[in-house]
Amino acid sequence: MAFKPQSDNEDAMSEINVTPLVDVMLVLLIILLVTAPLLTQSVHVPLPKTAETTADVEKQPLQLGIDEQGMIILNKFPMADLTALETALMDELAKNPEVALHLYADQAVVYAKVAEVMATVQHAGLTKIAFVTVEQ
Repeated sequence: MAFKPQSDNEDAMSEINVTPLVDVMLVLLIILLVTAPLLTQSVHVPLPKTAETTADVEKQPLQLGIDEQGMIILNKFPMADLTALETALMDELAKNPEVALHLYADQAVVYAKVAEVMATVQHAGLTKIAFVTVEQ
């Protein structure tokens, strides 16, 4: 096996040809500049006027709060214990089977207390529970 020695005249090209890349980028830029104004145009249609509506009080979610001392508050009414909470939740569920619940728990509350309340809510039959937090 004989190898042909490389001569100094045949150097490998080490630079990339950027002309096709620039051509493609300019075409994409022109397409963007032509189509951008077309996307922002809209048809102006006079919309009908209606009377203002209010939220349905029946469909408002229940507000269940646990303060830093562990006191349970349902819709601004303090609950004596978990059995009273379960009874009140069953009554609300009997009125509206699609009732939802928003749970507010103070950050100082022990997780065990929150877990007990959640178990009571689930035992009462509520399935739509949302945890309310503060955005950081």
